[in-house]
Amino acid sequence: MNSVAKAAFAALLLLVAAPAAAQAPAAAPASPAVNPQGPVPYEALRQSTRPAVRARPVAARPATTEGPAVSSLTAITPAAPLAASGARLAPGQALPPAELEAYVDGVVKDAMDREHIAGVTVAVIQDGQVVLKKGYGFASLSPARKVNPDTTLFRVGSISKTFTWIALMKEVEADRIRLNQPINLYLPEQLQVRDQGFHTPIRVRNLLDHSAGFEDRALGQLFEKNPSRERPLAAYLRQERPRRVHAPGLMASYSNYGAALAGQAVSYVAGKPFERLIEEEILLPLKMNHTTFREARPTEPGLPAPMPEVLQNDLSEGYRWTPTGYAARPYEYIGHIAPAGSASSTAGDMARYMQMLLNSGSLDGAVVYGPRAAKAFNTPLRRTTPGINGWRHGFAAYDLPGGHKGFGHAGGTLSFLSNMVVAPDLKLGVFISTNTETGGDLAARLPERIVAQFYAPPMPFPRKGALALVDSREAYQGYYLGARRAHRGLESFVGKMINGVSVSVTDDGRLVTSGGMGAAARSWVPEGDPMSGRFISTTGAERLSFDVQDGKAVSFSRADGVSTFERTGFWNQPAKLLILSGLTALAAAGTLGGVLLRNRREFRETGIQSQASLIQNIQAALWLTSMVLFLVWVSKTSDLANVMYGWPGPTLVIASACAFVAALMTAGTLLIVPAVWRGGRRVDSWTQARKAGFTFTVLLYTAFSVVLGLWGALAPWGG
Repeated sequence: MNSVAKAAFAALLLLVAAPAAAQAPAAAPASPAVNPQGPVPYEALRQSTRPAVRARPVAARPATTEGPAVSSLTAITPAAPLAASGARLAPGQALPPAELEAYVDGVVKDAMDREHIAGVTVAVIQDGQVVLKKGYGFASLSPARKVNPDTTLFRVGSISKTFTWIALMKEVEADRIRLNQPINLYLPEQLQVRDQGFHTPIRVRNLLDHSAGFEDRALGQLFEKNPSRERPLAAYLRQERPRRVHAPGLMASYSNYGAALAGQAVSYVAGKPFERLIEEEILLPLKMNHTTFREARPTEPGLPAPMPEVLQNDLSEGYRWTPTGYAARPYEYIGHIAPAGSASSTAGDMARYMQMLLNSGSLDGAVVYGPRAAKAFNTPLRRTTPGINGWRHGFAAYDLPGGHKGFGHAGGTLSFLSNMVVAPDLKLGVFISTNTETGGDLAARLPERIVAQFYAPPMPFPRKGALALVDSREAYQGYYLGARRAHRGLESFVGKMINGVSVSVTDDGRLVTSGGMGAAARSWVPEGDPMSGRFISTTGAERLSFDVQDGKAVSFSRADGVSTFERTGFWNQPAKLLILSGLTALAAAGTLGGVLLRNRREFRETGIQSQASLIQNIQAALWLTSMVLFLVWVSKTSDLANVMYGWPGPTLVIASACAFVAALMTAGTLLIVPAVWRGGRRVDSWTQARKAGFTFTVLLYTAFSVVLGLWGALAPWGG
């Protein structure tokens, strides 16, 4: 049954969005080792599914090499031995380029060796100048091509959304779009959002803070590996409409679809294709000549023009690590949802982008956006407790070590994990991208680790627990299910497996979260009164915030603000489903085994009992077939790309169909239980023990069928 849980984890492919590299950095001690208590949410799940697969091996691990480093031209203020706060540098002091390079080299090379990352690109800017710009490792292994920070393009995933939000806010500044108006005012009729039972319209601001209330679907449609399957943005939005599952503004639930809808609205209002709009209004003014939302594919009528060939030659390949070496993955096509994640860029271009962000929208005389947008990108849209991201008009807000604040965005595709964080009070910006699926932890932690190394005082970790929390443990302990998931079909089944978090309280007063979006358990201590609902990590600055009502927590939010986790019942807990699965498998095996082992006396039966026995034997075969097929599907999920591109696939569909038919037959056996018990004369009927066994099996199958139905596993007609 552990394999069943593993399959669900392997199916985590809600990637372009999610802060695949971590939406909220947590402070960590300033040391070269990655904080083991704080794995990246999505990356932790990736690392739990790294068994060998039959993938095309490339080469054994190459020696790490690096591209040229570009030093800052900023005049360096001599550093005091220790700033007044205990940090090495005060906020007004600049980073020493040589020390920064040595530190980043150590962190990056250690992670590349330990996590098997083929290539990394990094840019650090401060006070309008480039302090560090460097490439590490390889953009391609066959033929060998080193990462060049000025020319090698990496996919930046959801960092693409920040370009979309800038384009949107430019339209707001021009009064062509208004934040409080329904988004439908800015969309063609065929793409307008339907009511679906909600009377409150989705407003523009709901897309910026991810509170539109959409379910989140990704499997089988977020990425494509065959360019012939690419379709225009408008077609994608029309064909892949998600269900509305929450009222607008009620809670944050990260949405790729919402970002794509915003991009389409900007394109419609401006009267330009999205890709050309971004080029003309952001990329060309900033001279970001190695950044594009276009993709490497043949020219196709009805689709945006492909990436220029000169840029295609500089693309980094994406990799995954296998026991036999690196395996190159096919190019990931995301153009059908371009505003949410199709951008490719270099460290050099992203350095200019961060300079513009820190300079309120202008760079080298080019004005990308004005003071209204600049103010918006520093203003959260959602009211949240301290330490919880309130979405600065699309940008994520971060708590950084030493009490510093930052904003930016992380991004991830199947192979590329990236992060961009700017800290205005330090005039600092950090961008990193990796080209291997194991690079998420490095991408997530590098910005915070640079801040911790130079601008934060040493901190004693771990924090001690609060014994007062022990008395309040029942208020928090339970199982919580994330809102960011699919809410129907087989993808709902996977979503429930990977989006749950168990909360417990230890005897020494620490709150522990495990499962869900982070594979490893993490511990937290109260900030103030244990019943306030506010917690801080025992090893960093990351927060949790619980909504406590009538003395009991009903939900909580993490620092990233990506999803709300709501307390749920036992029927939504994977452990309970696994127990039911095990019992059902045993009952089914016992039913079929009984056909071979039953003595002659037990073959006496009435006509109705004979029919009941036949039905239950068929059910048993269907349940066992379903489980075997599901395990076969599991065996193919160690490469996440297989799940995404092949979703749901014939194996999983047949497994679901077998379970669906078995569940239907269960309804029939429920109706004939009374007739089975009435039987006939004693010599022509089942024994009491066999009647009891039949009844128990029917009730067990019924419970299993109901739970599978609630989880969405009985929907072979739709993934």
